[in-house]
Amino acid sequence: MKLAMLNDRIVPIEELDPIYFDRGIYFGDGVYEVLRSYNGKLFALEKHLERFARSLAAVRINSIEIDEIRDRVERAFVTSELPEAKIYFHITRGSAPRNHVWNADLEPNFYLTVSDVPDSSQEKAAGIAVSTHPDWRWKRCDIKSLNLLANVLARQDATEKGYDEAILVDDTGLITEGAGSAFFAVTGETLQTAPLTANVLPSITREYVIEAAQNIGMKVVEESLTPQQAVSADELFIAVTTKDVVPVVKFDETTIGDGVPGPRTQSLAEAFLTFTV
Repeated sequence: MKLAMLNDRIVPIEELDPIYFDRGIYFGDGVYEVLRSYNGKLFALEKHLERFARSLAAVRINSIEIDEIRDRVERAFVTSELPEAKIYFHITRGSAPRNHVWNADLEPNFYLTVSDVPDSSQEKAAGIAVSTHPDWRWKRCDIKSLNLLANVLARQDATEKGYDEAILVDDTGLITEGAGSAFFAVTGETLQTAPLTANVLPSITREYVIEAAQNIGMKVVEESLTPQQAVSADELFIAVTTKDVVPVVKFDETTIGDGVPGPRTQSLAEAFLTFTV
């Protein structure tokens, strides 16, 4: 008899909902996106969809149209009636009995949620503390895949130590990015961040931050930093979809600058918001 056990309940395997066979559960076999709205308007939807399409192509999930995803996102957002919304969605390869090899005729599973954007005003006003953590992720972080266990462990470690975000450091001693954010340093009038390679997610917020920096006359350098270089910077901040620009005032045990959000970070945050109106 083929059977399954759900917590303490044994059921015939034929009675299971197909979602229990989702390859996203077994293998993290899927990709996701997160975007937000400002004042009732979706922000950078097309850029997020373009990145989502690249991720789908990279993992060879090719049986769903981006136009269909766009329609689902827009319908869900309108239905939610949330002016400041966080939209999460993912697609997995589909449901099938556990096997590393997939069948070409699998039908993808789609999942989406709409919720309120968390209030980050206090973090922006006071700044946050970050701690370093080894970058244990796989080698294709440019794909926004569901394989996030390394990110989860890094963020949990930071939280348990009293920090707000984990900053990932690779085997060569260079900072890649945050567990769930892009990472930036400001020295004088220069903005520095890691270049886009296979071990860095092509963050949409990162793209707009760089444009904002150029708009206010800052020089942008896409070059990796060591933790030692980061603590020597005038200012640090992270950028993330649901919070945009968030100042960093403590890096491991080192206070950054005067321990308060710096003026260039604040100017960048204001310049970023001009894209959202």
